[in-house]
Amino acid sequence: MKNHPLFTAGLLLVSSFLSPGTAAERPPNFIVLFVDDLGYADLGCFGSESIRTPHLDRMAREGMRFTSFYAQPICGPSRAALMTGCQPLRVAEKGNVKNVHPVLHTKEITIAEVLKPRGYASICIGKWDLAGHSQRGFAPELLPTKQGFDEFFGTPTSNDSFVDLYRDEERIEQNADMGTLTQRYTDEAIDFITRHREQPFFVYLPHTMVHTKLAASPEFRGKSKRGLYGDTVEELDHHTGRLLDTVRALGLAENTWVLFTSDNGPWLVKNKGRRDGTLPADHGGSAGPLRSGKVSTWEGGQRVPTIVWAPGRVPADTTCDRLASTLDVLPTFSALAGAKVPADRVIDGEDIAPLLAGRFGEANPDKVYLYYLLTHLQAVRQGPWKLHLARPHHPEWLGPHAKNAHIHPEDDLGMETPQLYHLDKDPGETSDVAAQYPEVVRRLLALAEKARADLGDHDRVGTNMRFFDPMETRPTTPPVAFGTARKR
Repeated sequence: MKNHPLFTAGLLLVSSFLSPGTAAERPPNFIVLFVDDLGYADLGCFGSESIRTPHLDRMAREGMRFTSFYAQPICGPSRAALMTGCQPLRVAEKGNVKNVHPVLHTKEITIAEVLKPRGYASICIGKWDLAGHSQRGFAPELLPTKQGFDEFFGTPTSNDSFVDLYRDEERIEQNADMGTLTQRYTDEAIDFITRHREQPFFVYLPHTMVHTKLAASPEFRGKSKRGLYGDTVEELDHHTGRLLDTVRALGLAENTWVLFTSDNGPWLVKNKGRRDGTLPADHGGSAGPLRSGKVSTWEGGQRVPTIVWAPGRVPADTTCDRLASTLDVLPTFSALAGAKVPADRVIDGEDIAPLLAGRFGEANPDKVYLYYLLTHLQAVRQGPWKLHLARPHHPEWLGPHAKNAHIHPEDDLGMETPQLYHLDKDPGETSDVAAQYPEVVRRLLALAEKARADLGDHDRVGTNMRFFDPMETRPTTPPVAFGTARKR
């Protein structure tokens, strides 16, 4: 549904009454659009030729594309990383158990909690997935309103079979029409922004789409060249445009930061032959030049299309290829808002505000990204170099997830020795150059060992891995909630 002319005119009238100095006298607003399972190459501004995304393409022209921006390889861990600025293996979970999808402990500190002392109004709209990966079997005491958000409109987890909708802690609708969700979520965001336009706000909008089951409204169904998957992306693009139009009409553009990204790479099991999504019948996305997809530590699983929009602060039509990730969102928002990052715990992300301003020369040259799959550290990146660590085929410590049914068999492999890739020259990870650069291999192996000691791995609990519930003795290996037995 397109904006009604009277609605748009009303927004413009409201903006005319806002004092020009209002935006400068308060902390900035933040909007995070977190799409589910969107592949690196599923937007026009990231190379898609079959999916039309004019509003996101405009957002990129007016803002900055990040081409080396990372998320986690799976839904729940990705949300835990974004909300806390911490690697999912580090964060504490209810019952001191490590789940596939983290059940985030109430003593963990979210972005909403960091911003609250600065007077922010906050809302989570969409898929939460941090209170249990179930529509009916989740922990209600861990919903967003118990984790720092003032309001919640959305669903506890993904839409694998059906969606229940909640407002705050009350279920208001069972088996909701999934084809209406993208519009309804955006309507809620527009309403919240309009109600809170005179104070700083944080809108976290983790969309249900494009996770399957796919669904689009009648206005978009059957309209794209890429089948139902493309329909859903084009609908997301349309409603992102509505949201940005609202920010502009309310006179908030010069004091609002908007981040658009994905929670992981494309879900290849939804494509024919678990290949990159190109066919109209494919219900998963495309990683384009990158290797593999969701539930893997290849680039296609964790490098995601990312756009930052902030007129007057982010230089228009720029591309940043410096290393960054969802881990950096909490410390960066904290810096921009004048808020305090938690000082009583390790935070993995860092403030990347200089990158947002286009000062790429100030990027941290020693920045490291760690590629974890569940409890397993599988790769390390620093600068252009990425090292896959040696591992057996189908590691037994991953339990039922040892054999990876989500990716193509040629990418579900073991490595007797580490494999090294130069991502600037070889983003598709096709040529192992470990033999040519032994000193790089040694350096990255040392970084991996440092991470294992601090954070942990499948065979050890790191010094700074957090457990908040009482326990008799601190475990020596991650107490996983999957597999034939719980490891300790």
